[in-house]
Amino acid sequence: MSQLILDVPDDSLLSLKLSDDAAAAEIRLAASVKLYELGRLSSGAAARLAGIPRPLFLSKLADYGVDTFRLTEDELERQTSLA
Repeated sequence: MSQLILDVPDDSLLSLKLSDDAAAAEIRLAASVKLYELGRLSSGAAARLAGIPRPLFLSKLADYGVDTFRLTEDELERQTSLA
């Protein structure tokens, strides 16, 4: 596993009102959600990056305003017609 070091300004950390460990977890989750939203990571890969189980990651997406499933109207219609 690779390790990245991120410098966080003290005032940003104070604004978060979180411990260093809790802030690190929050930043990992936020990065994971954004990379998932951009289509750069699958939900499974994003969950691993966040360090949480996939079902929990999927439930956290709503907290960030990110759709769990990204289907266009055409894709949704095709899937419902196959059922």
